[in-house]
Amino acid sequence: MTMPTPTAEQTATTDRALASLPGFANHEPGANEFAVLDPSTEQRIATLPSFDTAYAIEQVAIADEAGRAWAKTTPRHRSDTLHNVYAVLMANRDRLAAVISREMGKTLAEASGEVQYASDYVRWYADELLRPAGGYRENPAGGSTILTKRAPIGTAVLIAPWNFPMAMITRKIAPALAAGCGSVIKPAGLTPLTTLLTVELMAEAGVPRELMRVVTTTDSGGFSEAVLADPRIRKISFTGSTGVGSTLMGLAAKNIVKSSMELGGNAPLIVFDDADLDRAVEGAMLAKLRNGGQSCVAANRIYVQDGIADAFVEAFSERMSQVVLGHATADGVDLGPVID
Repeated sequence: MTMPTPTAEQTATTDRALASLPGFANHEPGANEFAVLDPSTEQRIATLPSFDTAYAIEQVAIADEAGRAWAKTTPRHRSDTLHNVYAVLMANRDRLAAVISREMGKTLAEASGEVQYASDYVRWYADELLRPAGGYRENPAGGSTILTKRAPIGTAVLIAPWNFPMAMITRKIAPALAAGCGSVIKPAGLTPLTTLLTVELMAEAGVPRELMRVVTTTDSGGFSEAVLADPRIRKISFTGSTGVGSTLMGLAAKNIVKSSMELGGNAPLIVFDDADLDRAVEGAMLAKLRNGGQSCVAANRIYVQDGIADAFVEAFSERMSQVVLGHATADGVDLGPVID
């Protein structure tokens, strides 16, 4: 079977998208550098610095100072800025999808869908921040009222996974900006280019660069230990494995840093005898092949009741045989590579 490969024009499009990144380089990694690979070919597509912990703490200082100023801006200003971000991200949909597909390995169609999904987080928080939470009630003892209001929590550490490199970043940056907080961002080492481009576009849309400090590094443990020990950090948001999340929560506990964790995920898909066969097969295909099966909600095990098992296996096998494998950025590809 001949696997589809991208056309010269498609390759040139993704190359231009990569070359537009600030500080883009593509050379053999030296000391304190690392390579980003195209998982479809395992060829190097970029070379990035692996920053040390001293650099990370410098970024904490920058984000913290900028966050204090940003917290004083009006909700309307922050909302308008995030609406501008949404417009800029959507105007660069093809550019973003090309980078996502090239470094992560999902098909261009799925990558384009992720750009919409990711941008919708920005639009949601642009609207939601105009509805500030708070409360007003009578003092039960009488003679006074109780008024509560929300305030920015402070500088946040945002650590994202590789499987949805844009959506998981905007899902974290957008609420931080909406609330009035600066952030230090660590993208996954396998997919840092999407974060760099997303943050660059957000800055072009009017978000102060000092609010979004990206730290690329191969020393994830050292980064986490250093920044979570800094008293200026008041929030951590992490998406990843349960084991790493547990470690991060332990580090966060020392300074009572509020934590938001999205961890793990390994659930079966179950098909009972009374299921609609066509719908069950289609659901299994979506659950198994979305994002190349590299998703926390992927169907890693499929349990089928005896009465429908033979028919399900036959129909599912037929559908799987029709899946087109190939380079993630090529036309007509249903399934790209596993990332590594």
